Amino acid sequence: MSLIIQALLPVMLLIALGFVLRKSGAIPAEHWRGIESLLFWLLFPALLIVTLARSDVSFAALSNFALALFAMVFLLTLIAYALRQPLRRMLGMSDATFTSFFQTSTRWHGFIAFAIVERLHGAHGVAVLAIAFAMMVPWLNIANITVLAVHAGNTRPTPRMVLMQLLRNPILWGIFLGIGWKLAALPATGIVFTTLELLGRGALGISLLALGAGLSWQALKNAQREVILTIAIKLILAPLLAFALAWLFDVRGEALVIMIVAAAVPTAVNGYVLARKMGGDAEFYAAAATAQVAVSFLTMPLFIWLVLNLS
Repeated sequence: MSLIIQALLPVMLLIALGFVLRKSGAIPAEHWRGIESLLFWLLFPALLIVTLARSDVSFAALSNFALALFAMVFLLTLIAYALRQPLRRMLGMSDATFTSFFQTSTRWHGFIAFAIVERLHGAHGVAVLAIAFAMMVPWLNIANITVLAVHAGNTRPTPRMVLMQLLRNPILWGIFLGIGWKLAALPATGIVFTTLELLGRGALGISLLALGAGLSWQALKNAQREVILTIAIKLILAPLLAFALAWLFDVRGEALVIMIVAAAVPTAVNGYVLARKMGGDAEFYAAAATAQVAVSFLTMPLFIWLVLNLS
């Protein structure tokens, strides 16, 4: 358990520090948007390129891991979408709120996962987790954009709309450039890679500060009871589903730990921007994201302890 505390406590402290910095006005709220853009467009892609290009990961050996991850997010989206009509009948949930319910039940906060895995397994673990990004992010973007466009937007989604959203995602570019560089067996050295390495070093710490700054306790005060259901799906059902699929696909050892971490982290905060732009319920999203981050401080240690004792 001490290893888990050592891995999680710095993550939690940085998230709390980010919240204090924003709430105190030491770094005004409007400045955090620029920091988030810097992370998304530059720092995190740089980290992914360097980590993957220099990794000793065998992609072929991770095929079962990749399949299990894709099966997990695919099933999770089906479960979340299947709840639309029951929630509408029993709780009177609007379509706009459902889109945010769907997003917060299925998206995952990769930045938290990277910080935890880096503490547990170092650079090799981060490279393995990058494969999880490659398997999960495209499908989750397709599913969430489609649900938003169908149930909250004024226009129907087109293949071109979804494709353009994926092509504009710098995280995916970072993954594919890093994998391509490694497969080409090119040297990951020189001025360019030194520059990318320097950029990537700041990604994890700054991302956790930005997460804390994005939390909204005001939205949580006005939260609807459906927020509790997103917690149950994202923080409890998803890790349990990951355990079942890991057993089915024979995922073990380090890959199993990383899979459970990826499943156990709270929802991604950046889905709030998408909800706001595409007609979703942004306030519900903010409330659910804040609640999940708070509750994950209890659930993540439990699932990480469980998987470390089983692997």
